Amino acid sequence: MEPKSPYAALKRSNELLLHTYHHLYGIPVLCLRYFTVYGPRQRPEMAIAWFTRAISKGDTIQLYGDGSSQRDYSYIDDIVEGSLAAQELDFDYEILNLGGSKPTRLMDLIRIIERVVGKEAKIEKVLARKEELTVTCADMSQASKRLGY
Repeated sequence: MEPKSPYAALKRSNELLLHTYHHLYGIPVLCLRYFTVYGPRQRPEMAIAWFTRAISKGDTIQLYGDGSSQRDYSYIDDIVEGSLAAQELDFDYEILNLGGSKPTRLMDLIRIIERVVGKEAKIEKVLARKEELTVTCADMSQASKRLGY
């Protein structure tokens, strides 16, 4: 599948560069693709942390598009578990997805945050960005087979 966003293209180009080094120098390479990781100490600019802070303070959040976009959110403990299991693998060159494989609609995420913080979100709707994918979802078939993940 061809990348559909600049972010995905950059990730794929890194995997191709690593494949070249594997081919030329025999370096074993395992690429782990993480899908929207959240939890304690998460990146502050990611949606969950950003929205939680803004809704808690009563600030307005920007909603790109109509809220129907979906992300495969992955809890940090699950990502750590999969990453540790990957250390035990025997591999030459391999790419594995680590994610929840259960996409959540953006509006559903906002509603969950509203319930948790006990406040209604102030939402400003803006045009969706071209570079944003409408759905992300980890295909976990290889990780399941190789890691029992």
